Amino acid sequence: MPHPDTSPARAAAPAQAPAHAPGLSPALTLVFAIACGLCVANIYYAQPLIGPISDTLQLHAGLAGLIMTLTQLGYGAGLLLLVPLADVVENRRLIVGALAGAVVGLVGIALSGSAATFLAASFVVGACAVAAQVLLPFASHLAPEATRGKVVGNIMAGLLGGIMLARPFASIVASALGWRAVFWVSAVLMAALIAVLWRALPERRPHASVGYARTMASLPGIVWNTPLLRRRGFYQGMMFSAFQAFWTAVPLALVHEFGMGQRGIALFALAGAAGALMAPMAGRLADRGLTRPATGVAIAVALASFVLGAVAMHYRSLAGLVAAGILLDGAVQLCQVLNFRSLFMLAPELRGRLNGLFMTFIFICAAVASGIAAAVYAFHGWSGLCLLGGGYVALALLYYATEFKRGAVPAAGRAA
Repeated sequence: MPHPDTSPARAAAPAQAPAHAPGLSPALTLVFAIACGLCVANIYYAQPLIGPISDTLQLHAGLAGLIMTLTQLGYGAGLLLLVPLADVVENRRLIVGALAGAVVGLVGIALSGSAATFLAASFVVGACAVAAQVLLPFASHLAPEATRGKVVGNIMAGLLGGIMLARPFASIVASALGWRAVFWVSAVLMAALIAVLWRALPERRPHASVGYARTMASLPGIVWNTPLLRRRGFYQGMMFSAFQAFWTAVPLALVHEFGMGQRGIALFALAGAAGALMAPMAGRLADRGLTRPATGVAIAVALASFVLGAVAMHYRSLAGLVAAGILLDGAVQLCQVLNFRSLFMLAPELRGRLNGLFMTFIFICAAVASGIAAAVYAFHGWSGLCLLGGGYVALALLYYATEFKRGAVPAAGRAA
């Protein structure tokens, strides 16, 4: 009887793994972290600017949500269609090509004179932002197995920092120079990043590529035959749904309950970025074989953050609400690093596809959660939002409990 975690991905790993990993210098790890953060930030710049963008482009208030939706749809398309290419084509060229597409999209946004051109360019930017999800498995290929969790954690800190800093950055730049300046600045940063990565990254050509069509056709089989992917995807899907619910509704709550303006909301988001500090710690825990207990702690802390958030709002405690945001961000980050480390311990030749499938599921969950959160907050207030976010986390906790049943798939996998 095979071990319950045995799958084609697991079985193929010894045959396909390289004899040794070249490793990553601290400087190159920093380059990866900054690059991931800058790439993923492109998805979030428009979120605090929906009002002024809609006014400039004369986009009806009922359609203003499309500003973020089209970017997210582009990101989802990129996750499913572009990220698996990491298992097919030379990785450095794929990353640089995606960044070049992002530059084109960002310039298109900055020059757009109509809602249609803005939305089309936003879709392109979202699709090309998935360069971050090619960089992450690329780094795991370069890292030795003994420190892979630490490396992934350090890079994930940069990625989450990009997510959390994008909103305050956009608000500050837009208040001084207008919303178009945000996208001009990002276009310049992406162009500079192309030059840096072309010189800094080594070439990585996937071994025994079977071509794009066969690679895409293999995706359903990978999902079916890799229980670790399904389990870890569900954990992070629920955790990130809770994350999106919180950060979709909290700007509205800060305006309605605390009378904050754009600058205050930016400072609140900046404080929340402290959760990124959990990423390096998560990687070290995974490298020490503590993936399973650390996962349970992360989910429990996320649940506690919504309890704290509800209590803080009841007593109008801004400090309590900030603490809840930091705890939630740290817990989500901790869980995500543990998830990535577990998946990247599987077959190296499947990392691009595993990452693409994992992130696609998370993205779908988060996109649905964002839409539901706004409606829940509108009709049921902050208490309803906390019940929604806590409910997502509770589902993850219930599924986590099944790990302790006989025959369950270990969340960390045998190698973690």
